[in-house]
Amino acid sequence: MTTIEKLYQTLDQRRRPEDVAEMIVELMRSHLAIHELATLSKAANRSLKNNIYGYTSMLETFGKAIGADKQIKKAIEIFKIDQEENSGHYNANGIETFLNKVSPLIHKDVGQNDFKKDRLNKDLRKLAGLDISKRNYNKKWRLLKRIEIRLQKFIQESKKIELQKIAKHGLSHTISFEDFSQDLNTACFIAYFNARSNLRSVFTNQSQDRPFDEICEMLFNRCKQNSDTTNWSAISYSYSDKEVLQHLTDEQKGKLLGKWTLILEEVSGFLEELWNENDIYRKTMAVKKGNDSTTWNNTAGAWNKARDNWMNLIYALGMEFILDDICFGKVMRLMAADVIAWHLSTGGKIDPNTEVWNIVPLPWEVFQEKAFCNREMIVNACQQAGIDPEKSGWIAPRPHGVSLFRLTPELVHGVTVSNPFLAKILRQNKYFSGKL
Repeated sequence: MTTIEKLYQTLDQRRRPEDVAEMIVELMRSHLAIHELATLSKAANRSLKNNIYGYTSMLETFGKAIGADKQIKKAIEIFKIDQEENSGHYNANGIETFLNKVSPLIHKDVGQNDFKKDRLNKDLRKLAGLDISKRNYNKKWRLLKRIEIRLQKFIQESKKIELQKIAKHGLSHTISFEDFSQDLNTACFIAYFNARSNLRSVFTNQSQDRPFDEICEMLFNRCKQNSDTTNWSAISYSYSDKEVLQHLTDEQKGKLLGKWTLILEEVSGFLEELWNENDIYRKTMAVKKGNDSTTWNNTAGAWNKARDNWMNLIYALGMEFILDDICFGKVMRLMAADVIAWHLSTGGKIDPNTEVWNIVPLPWEVFQEKAFCNREMIVNACQQAGIDPEKSGWIAPRPHGVSLFRLTPELVHGVTVSNPFLAKILRQNKYFSGKL
C-alpha cells in the first residue's frame, strides 16, 4: 500500500495527528521548504514510531456496528441455502435482501413478528405446502425474527457511528480517493486537519483546543499558494471556511448546502427522539443518571457541525436573508456535574451559550417548523446572556484563530495519563469513568 493510500485510510480512522504528520513528511519531504518541514516535524517527531513506548491505549478507529453475520450463517445452515448465492449480506441492504429472499420460504412476512398472531398453524402450513414439523418451523421463524431485530439494531448503531464521525470531522470520510489524491497539498491538509478534528475532549474547566493549529495553517497556506491545482471542493467537505468556499462555483456551494440540509433534517428527527427518551435538565444540561450522554453529545455535535457548515454556505451564497425567516440555534451537550461544579468553584458560571439555549425554542422544532425562531430572536437572547451573537456563531460563521500545536495526550475518559500502558489498565478498571 502506498503512502497516499495509507493517508487516505486515516480519513475514516482516529489516528493521532503526530502519526499522520509522519506520513506527510514521508510523502512531501522533497516538496517542503526548511521552515515548513520544521513546523511539520513538531508533530512528526513524536509519532508512535519515534515514541519511546511506540504504543497508544486509545482506539485508532471509530466504532463498528455489529451486523447479523452469526444469525445469517445459522440461517444458511438450517434453511440449506447455497452460501455463494447469498454472499454480500454484511450491510443493511444485504441483510434486508437476505430476509426478503428467505422469509417467503416459510411464508413469513418481513416485519410481522408477533409469535401468537403471525405464525402459521398446522392447517395453514399444510395449505401452504410446508412439509416440516412445528418445531422446525418455529426454529426457522424465530431465527428470521432475530435477524430482523439485529437489522434494526445494526441500522441504529450505524447511524450513531455516522453521526459521531460527522460531529468530529464533517464529511471527510465521504471524500473519494480520486478527489483526495488529485493534489498532494490538498490531501495533506485534509488528512492532518481531519486527525486534529478527531481528537478526544480533555477533562478541563477551560475551553478545548481548536483543531486548526499552526501545522494546519502551514499546510493550508501551501494550498493557497498553489490555488490552481488545489481541490477546493474536497477541502470544503471538512473545512468550509470562507477562504475555501470563495473558490467554489455557486453550483458546488448549492450541492454542498443540500448535503448539509439533508443531514440537519436527519439529525433533527434523532434529536427529538433522544430528547423524548431522556429526562434532560435543560437549564444546566448537567447529565443525570439514566441519560444516554454519549449518544446525545455525539448527535448534538453532529447538529452543530452541520449547522456551522450550513451557516458558512448561506453566507457564501449571499443568502443570509433566510435567517430573518428561520434561524435554528445550537444544541448544547450534556456536561458532567463535577465539571460544572469545578467550573463554578473557580469563579466561572454556567456557559452563556446554555443561557441562550434556554431562551430560544428547541432548534429541531424550529427546523421542522413546529416552532418559530429567527435572527432577531437569537440576537435578543444572546444580548440577555451577554455574548456576541456573531462571534459566538449563533447567527454568522464562527471565526477562529490558529492554535499552537500540542502533543496528543494519552487520555482515560478525558483525564491525561503519562504512560499508555498505565492508561490501558486504568481504563479496563473503569477509573475516571464515574462508574466506580
